[in-house]
Amino acid sequence: MDSIIGFMSKYIRIILHICALLPLVMLFYDLGYDNLSVNPIQDITIRTGKPALIFLVLVLSITPIRKWFGLHSLLQFRRSLGLYAFMYASLHLLVFVGLDYGFDIELLRSSVFKKPYVILGLLAYFTLVPLAVTSTHGWIRRLGKYWKMLHRLVYLTGVLAVAHYIWAVKSDIRQPLMFAAVMCIMLLARVRFFNRAIYLLRERFLTK
Repeated sequence: MDSIIGFMSKYIRIILHICALLPLVMLFYDLGYDNLSVNPIQDITIRTGKPALIFLVLVLSITPIRKWFGLHSLLQFRRSLGLYAFMYASLHLLVFVGLDYGFDIELLRSSVFKKPYVILGLLAYFTLVPLAVTSTHGWIRRLGKYWKMLHRLVYLTGVLAVAHYIWAVKSDIRQPLMFAAVMCIMLLARVRFFNRAIYLLRERFLTK
């Protein structure tokens, strides 16, 4: 399976880019044809925030999937997924600051601290920025062993982003809780005991 992914990597990358840009294309399409909900700003906010969280979860899922199933070829897609997470998170923040608050810094300053979910969202974004900036091969060489240490921040980013989503939703929190459950699995994947249990289950399944 790993060799197939490696062989098909060029085509998988094209599909990844198409799927990653599709939410943005659909958003612009709906903007152009006035197909947004009765609260367009909220609609745009959700449709930029959710892809950011999905791509963040996908980034976090690559390491455990690689470990558990030996799919090492997936690592080549992690940078692209991370940059798409950053792109959508940046658009999400821009919508909040620009459309919601009209770039009024004083209004932002007075209201941000009244909304804990906004603080969590900002913290998530600011932990994501250095990861996006240092994602190039040049920065990997410059930082050396410290690069991996820095990029462990992505777990904190994921926790903050999920907490932001849960706190921001005022009624039906089933979807945010689903993201929280996935995030818990991604964090458990760093625990040796949990990994051993997964390996044992995999071996039992393969030997049947």
